[in-house]
Amino acid sequence: MLRPDVQFDYRSVGSGAGVKQLLEGMVAFSGVDAPLSDEQLGFAKLPLLHIPSTISAVVFVYNLPGVPELRLTPRILAGIFTGKITAWNDPLIAASNSNANLPAVPIVVIHRTDACSTTRVFTNYLSKVSSEWQQRVGEGSSVRWPLGLGTNGNEGVFGLVKQYGGAIAYLDFPYASENHLAFARVQNRSGRFVKADAPSLTAAAASSAIPEDFRVSITNAPGSDAYPVASLMWFVVPAPDPADTTVREVAAFLRWTTEKNPQAAAANFGFAALPEKLLERVDRALQAIH
Repeated sequence: MLRPDVQFDYRSVGSGAGVKQLLEGMVAFSGVDAPLSDEQLGFAKLPLLHIPSTISAVVFVYNLPGVPELRLTPRILAGIFTGKITAWNDPLIAASNSNANLPAVPIVVIHRTDACSTTRVFTNYLSKVSSEWQQRVGEGSSVRWPLGLGTNGNEGVFGLVKQYGGAIAYLDFPYASENHLAFARVQNRSGRFVKADAPSLTAAAASSAIPEDFRVSITNAPGSDAYPVASLMWFVVPAPDPADTTVREVAAFLRWTTEKNPQAAAANFGFAALPEKLLERVDRALQAIH
């Protein structure tokens, strides 16, 4: 134990509740998987900083016996989730999966009904790659889905995927990794079909333009090795205050999370390490607090 004199009482209350408590000055920091908006920051009692911690992603699971590895393009994903593509043997899907024996069965779309960052990341991606999706549905933690069966949580979603032949759904990469689930490769901006893993998530962040305040979406990143439906994770902390020892202790803890061993350990939990150049920027930001 590096600092036995410092204790953290970390509560898993969900990012929404955590942000509310942070804005009200009730907690020292909060973990979020979507950056706070300008409007939210305006309600904070103190100026807040976003500190990237790891990288996560959204993956696509499906129930198609005999199809061990599905390939999905942005056009296919938009077509499926808008209802334009309704069968698995559709010519557009077949063109990207020439080696697969695609069945002539209907596609069953499954989505989240609870407000969540998984939906926010996925709909942010769809809004970037499909003008029709952006105009008809848009992005958010909860949206009006054009079709499909809805349920709460990763467990509920995967339960429906197992129940319905021909089903497809989106899940958190950490959940899929923990449960050893098979999921599709997705075509990125370079035209490559990439599977979500620690290197492809790190590549997504490395090839994205990250602003000074670190608040950014890294979906549809330009890197040739980048998985296209990736997202940064952040800690949100108060801005520097020399008189506040709690803020300095939090900054010291967060600086520890940027070290090699903690970053490497992220892969054990379905997350990916930040790229080196971004880690250097994060460390400088934390030094300013500490």
